[in-house]
Amino acid sequence: MIARFFRRADDRRATIRQLHARINEASRQAGLYTRLGVPDTVEGRFECLSLHVILVLRRLNRLPPPAADVAQDLVNSVFLQLDASLRELGVGDFGVPKRMKKLGAAFYGRAEGYDAALDADDRAALMAALARNVLGRDEPEAAAGLAAYVAAAADGLSRADLDTVLAAGPPFPDPDAFGGPA
Repeated sequence: MIARFFRRADDRRATIRQLHARINEASRQAGLYTRLGVPDTVEGRFECLSLHVILVLRRLNRLPPPAADVAQDLVNSVFLQLDASLRELGVGDFGVPKRMKKLGAAFYGRAEGYDAALDADDRAALMAALARNVLGRDEPEAAAGLAAYVAAAADGLSRADLDTVLAAGPPFPDPDAFGGPA
């Protein structure tokens, strides 16, 4: 599978498109919004997509080559989609770069915070970061269900190799299996 990834540029792009689509699908699971409290807004969907991409990148960055190349291609794909989405929302050519810079800073800031909390197995820090960033709330306990979902997703991804992530898609849990918002 990995050798096929680098055979042709078209195959590589198709593989990344498929991975990106699976992550998009996971980030749009209804239970994330109805059960775990993610706001069903443009911002909420950005946060949810970012969260899922960050979880996949976290795993890819821990795998041997060519996983780092896959990670970079995935980031490029996500940000190209965000650029196109901003343009569809009517942001002009001069406003897009400014917004993309803000989105990039938000994305990488969140990645750093989520990684630190997951690496330290610090559920309180994870809940605080998710409540603030994803739910837009000041009460960390409001993100208890979402934090359990994220921890389960990170755990499932930690057992997936590159072939699994690319062929079957990232193993995200069902959000309906986790408690609702406080």
